Amino acid sequence: MFKMSNGDMFPKNHDEIDFEFLGNIRGKEWRIQTNVYGNGSTSTGREERCNLWFDPSDDFHQYSILWTDSQIIFYVDDVPIREVKRTESMGGDFPSKPMSLYATIWDGSDWATNGGKYRVNYKYAPYLAQFSDLVLHGCAVDPIEQLSKKCDNTQSSESVPTGVTRLQRIKMDSFRKKHMTYSYCYDRIRYKSPPPECVINPQEAERLRVFDPVTFGKGRRHHGKHHHRTRGSQAEATSI
Repeated sequence: MFKMSNGDMFPKNHDEIDFEFLGNIRGKEWRIQTNVYGNGSTSTGREERCNLWFDPSDDFHQYSILWTDSQIIFYVDDVPIREVKRTESMGGDFPSKPMSLYATIWDGSDWATNGGKYRVNYKYAPYLAQFSDLVLHGCAVDPIEQLSKKCDNTQSSESVPTGVTRLQRIKMDSFRKKHMTYSYCYDRIRYKSPPPECVINPQEAERLRVFDPVTFGKGRRHHGKHHHRTRGSQAEATSI
């Protein structure tokens, strides 16, 4: 996984933006999860999960986060897969404080693999994750004074996106229809009423019910063999 966080500086009201690989089962697609926390709002998870159309352990791919004061966009190979717009209803739940970038391997056996059904088998350790060509654009902030000391002049460059273009939105909509399997906005087990920033699409809700019946409180868990790998995911990360 890689994430942006300020939990070391703000342990009680931290912000966080997550890009997490949830592993896979033999013969099934690899799954990733994105999440957003703001001001310590960990009781309201804003997770979305989707399948990848490739095996991330076979080759390097680009995973990017665009974070501004009004939006957060997650990209895979320059294709936007999720857009989080800052709304008045979110209040302080939108990440707004300076953050650092972290990359790590984290054992999420209690929840990440089919609700904890398949746990990490440390017989296959060590596990490796390789990252290449890390690029950061933005303003460096003094951790003590919380003031911007130096900003990247390439922020205004055409190479740094400012939002989702019309063509990208078409690709994003297509990706989400084909590959998204879960969104917190439709999780009726966790939230009796959707969080206020959610825009409910009945067709999308019904489609996700088919993909993730356990989360929606119907159906049985799917069974499959755990796919152990000794090769780690390889990633190229770009964050703003």
